[in-house]
Amino acid sequence: MTTDLEPEPASARQILGDRLELAREFAAHLAEQGEELGLIGPLEAARLWSRHLLNCALVAPLLTAEGRVADVGSGAGLPGLVLAIARPDAELVLIEPMERRTMWLLAETARLGLRNVTVLRARAEDAVDAGPFEQVTARAVSALSKLVPLTVPLLSPGGELLFLKGARIHEEVVAARSVLRRHGIREHEVLELGGDLLPEATRLFRATVVEAS
Repeated sequence: MTTDLEPEPASARQILGDRLELAREFAAHLAEQGEELGLIGPLEAARLWSRHLLNCALVAPLLTAEGRVADVGSGAGLPGLVLAIARPDAELVLIEPMERRTMWLLAETARLGLRNVTVLRARAEDAVDAGPFEQVTARAVSALSKLVPLTVPLLSPGGELLFLKGARIHEEVVAARSVLRRHGIREHEVLELGGDLLPEATRLFRATVVEAS
């Protein structure tokens, strides 16, 4: 089923640079098949660039060069495949428990010719042996109080969490204060990225784990 795709924003070139053409291919395919496969909702193609692809791509400059990054709950490939497109120098391991979604991720990885992606069908808590990772990303998976205990074990000491979050992120941080301390997180911040490039800034929870559990 083909769904009308949001016109590409002018900021796409600034955000993705010479990786834009590959992102266009991914956007078109996700708009065409995403709803049918249950990867995106019926209204999402109309805002796929601004709300999803570019929202994720804004995180790409924060990835460690030549580092290993685990993307937990990759789903449609947001942010994992977008980050792999934007940062061919980083190794992305996409962790997704649902077979239908892992099949999509594998197919897209091959179709786009991405050589820096591994797809792992697993829950986060069962993927520890695939690590350790320098960084872990996640988007729209769960609240910090649940997400942090699942993801910290994937990290090497001194590793970093990069979670794309919604408008209530500051409330989540307060609610998860004891969980953060318990899992070795002493330094954390909430960044707002791309407010001058997109209708809404990307909110990112960024934390360094002093001692991975």
